[in-house]
Amino acid sequence: MPLSNAISLIKLLFVKDKELYVFIHRITGYYPRDIKLYQLAMVHRSKPVKTDDGRWTNNERLEFLGDAVLDTVVADYLYSQFPNKHEGFLTSTRAKIVQRESLNRIGNTLHLDSHMHAQTNTSSHNSYLCGNALEALVGAVYLDQGYGRCRRFIIERLVKRHFDLNDLVKTEQNFKSRLIEWTQKYRVTIEFELVDSYSDADKNPVFRTAVILGGIYASDAVGYSKKESHQSASKKALERLQHDTQFCEQVLSTATPS
Repeated sequence: MPLSNAISLIKLLFVKDKELYVFIHRITGYYPRDIKLYQLAMVHRSKPVKTDDGRWTNNERLEFLGDAVLDTVVADYLYSQFPNKHEGFLTSTRAKIVQRESLNRIGNTLHLDSHMHAQTNTSSHNSYLCGNALEALVGAVYLDQGYGRCRRFIIERLVKRHFDLNDLVKTEQNFKSRLIEWTQKYRVTIEFELVDSYSDADKNPVFRTAVILGGIYASDAVGYSKKESHQSASKKALERLQHDTQFCEQVLSTATPS
């Protein structure tokens, strides 16, 4: 047994949160060095905890960090796996892996909710609770184990176990990427304009984004993140381009001459 693992097993005898300690090892393959990072990763903003210095905190900072690390690792992995594919393909495929629905599915499969510190009366927005916690977990692994181990965790434990790349590249789920590719093909400008932002009844942030094609309003949609509202609005815009011939012609008339 490696010395580091032996030391970790000895630490297990004294750590307070033994259940989480073992849970994290089962998921990541690594024994936690700083269990407090993983405890924080499981704290949803609906039920923040108080730090030793009196501040209230939750997992959103770790979620932010984990999101960035996921993007980098998945981009690097796809770049090496598909050496002959163009940038649009790589962007679209990465988006399918790191999108909220995919991460939430993995988070549910890993049963992250069983260790979440959150209010029980969460709204439908929190159907993404496990996906957000998974991003926070990635952030915790990165800080606790370093980039190399975090990269192995993401590729070996998340990507390879939960995605079939051959099937993934056959599907088109990233509506925003598809819409951007369409505008690039036909030399049409595209803008994503934040129309409104507010809080719902449960104080969850809601964003309304409009898609503007060639200076012409195309669609708008709401989401519990800007990314989500962009995807929904892009889906509507694509459907309108497909089914509304007059609108499509109006947008194409704004194209920049080649």
